[in-house]
Amino acid sequence: MPLKEIDRSTTSGLAAAIVLSVVPPLAIWMVVYSARNLPPQERGLVIASAAFVIVLDIFLARGLFTVAPNQAQVLQLVGRYSGSVRKAGLHWANPFFTKHKVSLRVRNFETARLKVNDHDANPIEIAAVVVWKVVDSAEALFEVDNYENYVHVQSEAALRNLATGYPYDAHLEDTISLRGNTDVVAGQLKREIEDRVSKAGVDVLEARISHLAYAPEIATAMLQRQQASAIIAARQKIVEGAVGMVEMALDLLSVKGVIILDEERKAQMVSNLLVVLCGERSTQPVINTGTIYQ
Repeated sequence: MPLKEIDRSTTSGLAAAIVLSVVPPLAIWMVVYSARNLPPQERGLVIASAAFVIVLDIFLARGLFTVAPNQAQVLQLVGRYSGSVRKAGLHWANPFFTKHKVSLRVRNFETARLKVNDHDANPIEIAAVVVWKVVDSAEALFEVDNYENYVHVQSEAALRNLATGYPYDAHLEDTISLRGNTDVVAGQLKREIEDRVSKAGVDVLEARISHLAYAPEIATAMLQRQQASAIIAARQKIVEGAVGMVEMALDLLSVKGVIILDEERKAQMVSNLLVVLCGERSTQPVINTGTIYQ
């Protein structure tokens, strides 16, 4: 069974500090009083008692400790977990308690740039920023050896696993990619890290990719591929628009009765309009003085 955090009640540290600060002056006063008013045979007992009281007071003062905001003090007694104190302020507890500070503040770090293969086996470089904090001080301290290092290592492992599950770039509309679906990928990365670090009493607040690029050895080739894909996609849009405009032009000419075209003239008009609409360069007008039937 994993250890869970237990809220430990303590004595007011301010009241304990006042009491403990009064004891040494009283003990000194007792020694001075005995030296002046008691016979020699009784002075030794008073001095020994005062010394014992001062030593005991110093020992009890070890029970004083402070808790800062967003911090927890984990208490152990002879190796056993006794509870955690989260309330900020001055506290007093059993001097035999061993105390360990655990920060509950929000922390973040950036992983190293990992070189992995994506879903399409293309080598890529990827890194992520992870925002996290401790939510269970007992689990963080006792369930893993070093919870900070544990979070770092498991985050990199989750990032590496995520990168292999998605392609860098999608070539189909319904495909989720690392570059094109950042919100979806960030949510998946956050869940993967949470699953790995939950046993350490850690909550992941956010995880996002901070660096994503093709590996240097294929970067040039993949850039050319992206440019080619962009040109093809743009051409497809241009052709779709041109076909729609040609269809609209023929329909308007037919509806308004401007001119009656047979199939051959329609074919020639479609050809000319597509050249004008799809060409990369501006077209040059040509005056036709004849007829297509001659």
